[in-house]
Parts: sequence; C-alpha cells; structure tokens
Amino acid sequence: MQPADYARIEKAILYLEKNFRRQPGLGEVARTAGLSEYHFHRLFTRWAGISPKRFLQFLTAEYARRLLRESPNVLDAAYEAGLSGPGRLHDLIVNIYAVTPGELKEEGAGLTIRYGVHSSPFGECIVAVTERGVCGLSFLSAGRADEALRDLRNRWGRATLRENPRATKAIADRIFDPSRWRDTPPLALFVQGTNFQVKVWEALVRIPPGCALTYENIAVGVGSPRAVRAVGSAVARNPVGFLIPCHRVLRKTGAFGDYHWGAARKKAILAWEAAKFRDPSET
Repeated sequence: MQPADYARIEKAILYLEKNFRRQPGLGEVARTAGLSEYHFHRLFTRWAGISPKRFLQFLTAEYARRLLRESPNVLDAAYEAGLSGPGRLHDLIVNIYAVTPGELKEEGAGLTIRYGVHSSPFGECIVAVTERGVCGLSFLSAGRADEALRDLRNRWGRATLRENPRATKAIADRIFDPSRWRDTPPLALFVQGTNFQVKVWEALVRIPPGCALTYENIAVGVGSPRAVRAVGSAVARNPVGFLIPCHRVLRKTGAFGDYHWGAARKKAILAWEAAKFRDPSET
C-alpha cells in the first residue's frame, strides 16, 4: 500500500468518527477521501479485508467495551492451556531483550543502528535495528522522519546511526505481513527502559491481536495494581510501535484513548487487527 492510500483511509476514519451519529453513506465518505465510491470501496477492502461498513463496526465505543469484556477471558483461557510465555500468546512471535544497567549508562556507545523508512498498512514508518534486534519503530506524520530520528538519537545518544533501508526492508516486510507471523523464528527487540517499563512492555506483548486490555488490567498483570499512572507512562514511552502493541490498551470506559502516533492510527490498527484476527460472526 502506498502512503497516500493510508492517508485516504485515515481521512475517512476521522470523518466517520466525527459524523458517526448520522451514519454517512459510502459515497459521502468516499468524497472526503477524494475518490469515487467504487474506487474507495476497492481501496478500503484491499486494505482492511472487509467493507467500510463492516469496518465501522470495529470503531464504535460499544465494540471497544465488548472487547474489554471478552479479552481477559481469552488470555485466561490461553494461560490455562499452558501458553504461559509471551511469545506463545502473540501470533507475531517477539522476544524482548533489555539493555543492562551498564549498557544503559553507556547510551549505546559502540553500537551501530541501521534505519530505513518503509511503507506499512498504517502509513510510512521508520524501522531501526541493531545486531541484537529491533530497537525502534515509529510511524511518520506526513512522511517526515526527523522527529523519529531525534527520538532515536535521544534514546541512543552515543550510538552510530546509519541510514540503510536495504538492511531493514526484510524486517519491515515481515512485521506487517500476518501470513508470515506464525512460522518464522522469534523477532528480537532490543530496548532501553527501567525494570518497570520493560515489565509493562512484556505484558503488552502478551495481548494477542484482536484483543485489548485496560491500563488497570496491565497494572494488575505486572503485580502493581495501584500503579496505573506509571503503567500509562510506560505505555506512552514504548519505543517499538506495533511490535510492542501499546495500541491494544484502552481506557476502562471503552474509550480508545490517545496514541503516540495519533488516535486515528490507533483505531485503524485495532480495527485492521479485528478484521484480520477476530471471527467475522462476532460482529
């Protein structure tokens, strides 16, 4: 998918969000995306795998509330079946490796980070990798990589950054292709964070696609039920978008909540995952 295609999808999502009470028709939504009804329907179905009308069902607060009611049971059932490790619960198998306290102090000294900008179903993103794993994934606004690069430099202040999209393309392709998620070796993530932040990120990886939990659920899961604010801070500081699925954390009211890379993108990812991974009969 071209970046311009996702921009049209996001524009349509924002329009539906603003006007959902009067349920605008397909032609009206298509016009906001600058396309004919026919071409918009084709584009949307190619992207989501379902029609715009069906997709809209995944964007409602009622669906979000139902997701929050059902997801803890999904996780409980998985644990009871013996799937106790985060990799076993996540179709895209991910292993998180945290830097040591000594490495954290060194701020990436002696480390080479290769990065590249790539297309994704959710617009352009920058993927950053080291020999020890993926250390960054950020979605870009209007195709601008400067903010993501600043964040990368701030986190790895003494590392050597080299633009090398050829080195990151295969990883980017794998990340956003669900057909390749199950039968490939675990994807290593190499992250900087406090012990608490890493515990929260590991908890996020345990949430399967098509499910969501609240900040309160996560706090209980990491053994700190009173630390809801700290959980929210750790979620917001996630350095590896999508792979550490902070988009799967919702407010307990059923509100989708904020997202570092934009609330509309969060809804797009959640609804895309719902279309790909949930039983169609459930909607």
